[in-house]
Amino acid sequence: MLNMKYLEELEDYMKSGNLEEDFKWSTEERRQELLEFLEKLMDLGELADATATAVIFKGSQLGAMFGKAATEQK
Repeated sequence: MLNMKYLEELEDYMKSGNLEEDFKWSTEERRQELLEFLEKLMDLGELADATATAVIFKGSQLGAMFGKAATEQK
């Protein structure tokens, strides 16, 4: 399930500027795909942050506060 190699390749792709270059020279349809991919990636980043917080602080008073705050935001 976990694929660190893919994440590292994705990181390299973005850091190298290749994603920006691909976007620049792509068709409109491909540009839309790239933007949707980046949007999904950002959503996953937020989910990863929330999941890490829940896992790290599960069962602690601080975790209970985070859980309560997250519930109130929904």
